[in-house]
Amino acid sequence: MRLDFPTIMVLLVLASGFIWALDALVLARRRRRAVPEVGEEGEGDAAREPAPAPKIVEYARSFFPVFLIVLLLRSFLIEPFRIPSGSMMPTLLVGDFILVNKFVYGIRLPVSDRKIIEISKPERGDVVVFRFPEDPSTPFIKRVVGLPGDRIAYYNKVLYINGQQADQRLIGTYTGHGSGASMTGATLKQETLVDKIHPILIQAGYPSIDGKTVVPEGHYFVLGDNRDNSRDSRYWGTVADELLIGKAFTIWMNWDFGNGIDWERIGMGID
Repeated sequence: MRLDFPTIMVLLVLASGFIWALDALVLARRRRRAVPEVGEEGEGDAAREPAPAPKIVEYARSFFPVFLIVLLLRSFLIEPFRIPSGSMMPTLLVGDFILVNKFVYGIRLPVSDRKIIEISKPERGDVVVFRFPEDPSTPFIKRVVGLPGDRIAYYNKVLYINGQQADQRLIGTYTGHGSGASMTGATLKQETLVDKIHPILIQAGYPSIDGKTVVPEGHYFVLGDNRDNSRDSRYWGTVADELLIGKAFTIWMNWDFGNGIDWERIGMGID
């Protein structure tokens, strides 16, 4: 069992719920039975007062609803993540805090991640968060470019899907800021995947990671928008459906350490 946040929350819910239930069903009754039916003269009312619940019971009673709500929200609805690298520039910057829709691709049980309700499948162009195939304890974020059964090729920094070249239109030269300043001078392009348009960065002088593959059933081929600075499906293969966490949909904060808060990015949608 991996000891990640969902696992910790499940353990806290179980522990606090067990303590609360044990006290309500057993310990509280014992405390009441321990109170004399008739107290000594002058002490009757005080003697009939049961002993207070132990501190640990009070804590369990107070925190159980909090733990349960947090577990339900993060397991089934929305989970926050922070972008630690520039692999998805210019769409996502270092220091972006994003929200991920956990239920859009199906309802999964916490800890086991077993899907119990199918809702929808990822679409080409979706920005998805998933558990890294080589280390499932690490969340990754990339863009889906290949669906199950697709023939994907990448040659000379151009993407091909089922033999069709993905359209790339030159926008200009990119200017980076903060932790992304090193990307200043990269070529900014606009790539179209069927009916979805998004920006990508290409750096001259960097080798193209060329190759081709057929996406297996139940898997997805993902790329970073910062094409020459992203370790993605070109390196370690496709992402299995059971590794998906959810779809990124908004930026709720940007705090690039050392550069402060970028107020303009707050509330931006992720396309």
